[in-house]
Amino acid sequence: QVQLVESGGGLVQAGGSLRLSCAVSVRAFSRYAIAWFRQAPGKEREFVAAISSSAGGTYYGDSVKDRFTIYRDNTKDTVYLQMNSLKPEDTADYYCAARYCSGAYCVYRGQSNYDYWGQGTQVTVSS
Repeated sequence: QVQLVESGGGLVQAGGSLRLSCAVSVRAFSRYAIAWFRQAPGKEREFVAAISSSAGGTYYGDSVKDRFTIYRDNTKDTVYLQMNSLKPEDTADYYCAARYCSGAYCVYRGQSNYDYWGQGTQVTVSS
């Protein structure tokens, strides 16, 4: 059973920062690719960032590139999303998702590739 628990959301002013955490309860955490997605009210869920299993290659959505950083701590079975220079349009529910990698390395952008999801954490950026 794989469980993901997000935390760190909240209310912040535009230009501020937040760090989201995704704690994953699973064996062999380092074999999992982890991604963050977000969904704003009335909008489709969109890709934010992903980090690969093993070597930790990272990928970002165009709207967050150069502002957000995803990284993982395999000693804590946790993935973080550092969000800087936040904008009102970053307001959304943020979800982390996990996918086991049968090979040495994998990472995906598409949400259909992920098998396990957290419940989400809300981020609100005020103008």
